Amino acid sequence: MIVSILTILVLLIAAACFSSYETAISIASKAKLHHLAKNGTKKAILAKNLKDQLGYVINTLLACNTAFNAIATSLAANIFLDLFGNGGVVYASALMTCLILVYAEVLPKLFAINNAEKIVIKAAYIMNLVLMLWKPAAKFIVWITKGMLRIFGINVNESSSYDVSVEELRGIIDLHNGPDLDSHQEKSMLKSILDLRSVQVSEIMIHRKNVTMLNADDSIDSIVDQVLDSPFSRLPLWQGTLDNIIGTINVKVLVRDIRSPSKLKNVDIKEIAHKPWFIPDNTDLLEQLQLFRKRREHFALVVDEYGAWLGIVTLEDILEEIVGEIDDEHDISIRGMRLQPDKSVIVDGTVTIRDLNREFDWDLPDESAATIAGLLINSVRMIPDVGQVFMLYGFRLTVLKRQRNQITLIRIAKCDDLRVGE
Repeated sequence: MIVSILTILVLLIAAACFSSYETAISIASKAKLHHLAKNGTKKAILAKNLKDQLGYVINTLLACNTAFNAIATSLAANIFLDLFGNGGVVYASALMTCLILVYAEVLPKLFAINNAEKIVIKAAYIMNLVLMLWKPAAKFIVWITKGMLRIFGINVNESSSYDVSVEELRGIIDLHNGPDLDSHQEKSMLKSILDLRSVQVSEIMIHRKNVTMLNADDSIDSIVDQVLDSPFSRLPLWQGTLDNIIGTINVKVLVRDIRSPSKLKNVDIKEIAHKPWFIPDNTDLLEQLQLFRKRREHFALVVDEYGAWLGIVTLEDILEEIVGEIDDEHDISIRGMRLQPDKSVIVDGTVTIRDLNREFDWDLPDESAATIAGLLINSVRMIPDVGQVFMLYGFRLTVLKRQRNQITLIRIAKCDDLRVGE
């Protein structure tokens, strides 16, 4: 009887260990294991390999756990039969159910939830040995299971993995909370990096009407004056019509060529202009960032499907999508957003929806339009008049100013911030 009781205790402890490992390896962060394995920790490398074989590991753990509990219950039944006769089976079943549920299932699983990576790494060698011994049987069980599932028309995708997906990364980022402003900025930057593939250059480009340009037919003195008055280091060069972009002027190259007054009159602006680089407006930001790096350029001209020039995009524009506005001593810092005492915001119509969402942690849709004026017009299917008010996407939008067919100034108030009666 003593041997049987000791055997039951050992089996329950083994079942608890396997149960905790089952939970731990299921919820352990593959990213953390990968990071530890990358740093050369041998147990972490082995744990990562076990995580890659999660299906077989779970099958092995479940089989061993079931065997431990079944043997322990049988031994307990024999003991209680000797003590209480036929009624001992009921007592043994009730007692073992409680012991297994509390000490071999719930308790170890709760412990594993809070120490997943530690458990997976510390028990890596033992679990790897168990897996090696059990793997042939596990493969056979998986083969039978898949066959049964096919009978019911269910096909198991063997290519499925447990890699962290983009949506899981977004969820992890959303769960990252901190007491200071830095945490909010970190979350915004990480989300922006994940969004680079889904944002097109047309959504962040500087529209042609806001681009400073140089006329190739102007005198060199006039061009130099325009360059000195501009805060930009690269400017498009046009000739004849504004649609005819013949090159881009690098201010550094221009200054080098006119460094002496004697050379100023002999400078041909078209000769020092770089060949213009045109890109389609549907290029995503990740691809454009890689193109900037590959070509070692910081400036591109955006055209639509018909070849019409729409505007420009720079490397700084893409970086600002990740880290927010970057202003230097030469920038004209006009954000176009003015927060009001009543928590409403007055914004220029050209302000992008992405900037508003990032600045105020809003969730305005940016699929159909890039700017707030475009979103308003797209949503109401008309060009609103000054003073008209619209309730859209949980916000109240009031048109404050309009120039011809362009909405230039809008007041935005979140409905949650409005006082009763407004």
